Amino acid sequence: MVEAKDAEVAVLRAELEAERELRRLLELRLAELERQLRMDSSDSGTPGSRERIGAKERRRAERRARDASERERRKDRKPGGQPGHLGKGLTRDPDPDERPEPGPPAQCRQCGTGLGGAADAGSSWAQVWDVKIMRHVTECLLPGLRCPCCGTVTTAAPPAGAHAGSVSYGPLLNTAAIVLAAYGNVPPERAARLIGMLLRVPVSAGFVDKANARLAGRLDDAGFDAAMRAALAEEPVLAADESPVNVLTPDTDPDTGEPVPGAAQVMVIRTPAERLVWLTALASRRAAGITSLLAFFTGFLIVDGYTAYQQLSGQLAGIQQCCQHVIRRCRAVSRLGPGGLQSWATDDHGLARGAPGRGRHPGARRASPGCGPAQGPAGTLRRRRFLRDHPQPAAGLGWRREPPRLRARLLAARARGPGLAVHGRA
Repeated sequence: MVEAKDAEVAVLRAELEAERELRRLLELRLAELERQLRMDSSDSGTPGSRERIGAKERRRAERRARDASERERRKDRKPGGQPGHLGKGLTRDPDPDERPEPGPPAQCRQCGTGLGGAADAGSSWAQVWDVKIMRHVTECLLPGLRCPCCGTVTTAAPPAGAHAGSVSYGPLLNTAAIVLAAYGNVPPERAARLIGMLLRVPVSAGFVDKANARLAGRLDDAGFDAAMRAALAEEPVLAADESPVNVLTPDTDPDTGEPVPGAAQVMVIRTPAERLVWLTALASRRAAGITSLLAFFTGFLIVDGYTAYQQLSGQLAGIQQCCQHVIRRCRAVSRLGPGGLQSWATDDHGLARGAPGRGRHPGARRASPGCGPAQGPAGTLRRRRFLRDHPQPAAGLGWRREPPRLRARLLAARARGPGLAVHGRA
């Protein structure tokens, strides 16, 4: 009888332990789902365009509160540019195009007394910079001569960019179409409307497309891609990232004729200070395409956590995790529970934000001040060694397959090593 009771108690205890374990797993699952619901572009790889409205508003409120607290801590801070900031104000042009002379003042600005016949007190100046936009039409008269032998009429060749018997747009309008579409990422239809509004010349979306196609053809003929690879190969540090794009006709497999699986990508490879920026096409995000494209480089590479880049560890001097991604993951861990066991994540977050030149890759967003891509080629490259003796985990670990807490702890373990330093821009 006693043995039967003991057996029953043992079974009940086992069932109770199983229920407790199930409850623990469900609580962990619930906590993970709640954490994912709270995540936004500041602590994950979610693009800002796909965020919920509530997440955007919460991030704006946090930023306002942070900015307000910084202002409260810095009572002596004056508005505007701080000491050492390189200003971009206009300077007086010593040789203006026009010098209009308005009439002298009629009355005193202090007491209102008339100034007729008052003594000359010198002059001041006010300068305005502006542009004059007007259509400029050039017509070339092409002389023709008749051959005395066969009677064929030969007409002189028109200048470059012009075509006999037709009207075409000149180099400035072509430049505007290329800058808006290629550099400004403006759709062709909108670029055509902007050219019409700003330059007062109506153009079509087809002209914008053809202008960019002509430039691409000339760059291909000149060996632009090979020249960019050669220039980037000489750099000690590069940043790389891939972004999906929508294409009308995806690449096809030459053997089967079927579309290549995966979404088309644009690969961005650049120097941290954006002195050199190379955008090239990728048929998909497969590791083979990425590794073959970066086969020319042997220096330090700044990337995100995509495991395909780990296959390059044998040829590279080192692989650095983008500091913006480190900040996001540390922020995600700190939000699991402020203080206590998660305090190290806040400390490492501050360490990454306070680095004099933070490693960034082209996909890092501009949510954090100073982390976004530089606007144009400026500044010098400030190099510090980062993770040279602590490479990222092998591809088998898989950042995205590890829990966020473990991913952040792995990052922190490497960041605290003796090789800490950062590649970044000044």
